[in-house]
Amino acid sequence: MTLKFGTDGVRGVADEELTVDLVTNLGRAAARVLGARTFIVGRDTRQSGPHLQHAFSRGVAAEGADVVDIGVLPTPAVARLCAARGAAGAVVSASHNPWTDNGVKVFAPGGRKLSDAVEERLEAELAALAEAPASTAATGHISVDAGAPGWYVAQLLESLDGCSLDGLHVVLDCANGASAPVAERVFTEAGARV
Repeated sequence: MTLKFGTDGVRGVADEELTVDLVTNLGRAAARVLGARTFIVGRDTRQSGPHLQHAFSRGVAAEGADVVDIGVLPTPAVARLCAARGAAGAVVSASHNPWTDNGVKVFAPGGRKLSDAVEERLEAELAALAEAPASTAATGHISVDAGAPGWYVAQLLESLDGCSLDGLHVVLDCANGASAPVAERVFTEAGARV
């Protein structure tokens, strides 16, 4: 199967349509086409997320770029971190789609959405890589940024611009989604009782 970019990235049934080999080659293609030296990669909480995130990261590293793994954080966190660090990035997530699906949304350097022209170049590079011998010998470095959730919480609190939630009682149900690791902390630090 070849991947085609849809409205926002590529999606498919995890491990059937969206295989480890395809996602690894997507990482390689992204590194080649975008030319970024650093990629920030996050994911949501789907069962297939860790191994597909690792596959994408391994592909990027095989092309000599470095990868910063930020773990489970929502898509906007990946985009904001890319913007702050001038990096390209990707998030492994299928948003509202069924749990059996997964996807990869790739960000241009600075956290920007990819243009249609860049998506077409990625598709062409991905097709070429499907015909080439596989290479996953990492030459780039893959590191973990355990501070990314705290950084994102600080960014969200700063965006409140002094607005306090003091006295507000909040019930959160993040449905075990990508915001779950940070949501309670944001509301609590903003003054709400969760």
